[in-house]
Amino acid sequence: MKRLRTLPLAIAGALLVLAGHAGAATLAERWGQLRTEQPKVMIRDAARTLGVSEAELLATGIGSTVTRLRSDGNDPREIMRRALDLGTVLALTRNENGVIERTGVATKVKPQPDDDKEVAKDAGVKDEEREARQRNIAGGYLGGEIDLRFTFSKWKHAFAVAQPGFDGVVKRSLQFFDENGAAIHKIYPKDAAGVAVFDKLVADFRHPDQNAALKVAARAPKAPELADSKVDVKEFQQAWNEMSDVHQFNRLLTEFKITREQAMRLAPAGMVQRLKPEAVRTLLDEAARQQLPLMSFLGNGALIQIFSGKITKTAASAGWYNVLDPAFNLHLRDSAFKSGWVVRRAGVTSVEFYDTEGEQVVSFFGVRERGQPQPKSWVDLTAALPKG
Repeated sequence: MKRLRTLPLAIAGALLVLAGHAGAATLAERWGQLRTEQPKVMIRDAARTLGVSEAELLATGIGSTVTRLRSDGNDPREIMRRALDLGTVLALTRNENGVIERTGVATKVKPQPDDDKEVAKDAGVKDEEREARQRNIAGGYLGGEIDLRFTFSKWKHAFAVAQPGFDGVVKRSLQFFDENGAAIHKIYPKDAAGVAVFDKLVADFRHPDQNAALKVAARAPKAPELADSKVDVKEFQQAWNEMSDVHQFNRLLTEFKITREQAMRLAPAGMVQRLKPEAVRTLLDEAARQQLPLMSFLGNGALIQIFSGKITKTAASAGWYNVLDPAFNLHLRDSAFKSGWVVRRAGVTSVEFYDTEGEQVVSFFGVRERGQPQPKSWVDLTAALPKG
């Protein structure tokens, strides 16, 4: 059996059966063989190779390096609330063509006064809107080094991982996945003092079912985009021009039943400008050269992670473009980008990039003080990007 290590995965799997294994090789066996053949393979890439979700592949470690955590109802929110006590962490969020990683300490939200509901009513906030907002707050992560925006209704699977590294040091993490088994967010504690907090969290949220066989939902086909001819473009453009806050944009998309990329095509004159996909490299290089603070937003429908600050080191690597700073990494597979846009909404200028599937990968804003205009240096940078 020792010779299996040098054989291709399909042949090795067949020989395992002939050697006495009943039926086809298990997922855990196929995963072990693939790691032998490709020691540096990332679990997301391995899952794609093996035809399963990342969550299913991770679950094969239950009973050894992985513990399944409760993930019903408010459990994910409460786990994230408890994770505020881990100290310094590396927070990682990704989508199909982008990864954002930030090392730092999450900020806790100060308790709100008892009359908060009355204040909200006075400000015209509906009770149901306020309740929905509260459901997606985990007691912190609003601003600061670990800056996250949650949609907890899409968090379906949670795990704790304690995996010995090549150096023998145990690498701990909390990992969360959606109903399809796609990764939402991962947290890696970096403080030794956080180990006890991590262990207590795992014990408190341990799922009663530690079966390695994980059930995930099949990914639903992407809904077709509404034909432009069926959109009231005039009304949409008027609503765009009347926005008083950039955060109103998502409500606009829902109201007119259009996608973000479609909104770029139908935007009012002068509000968007198309860029070449490679403009993302120019943007990052110039922001680093000018030491211009920027905000990077990267999400996956269940979570958005935000970085605010200056960047220093940029580098290309095999179809990806990267920011490689000590406490902040951004990895963008710009080889899969289809378009970029300079976007103006409610007096705010952003830059957005979309992949070949029409999904937004990342967006950038200039850092500004609340109530103040964006720096002219940011607006000038966006104007100088390569046009598409």
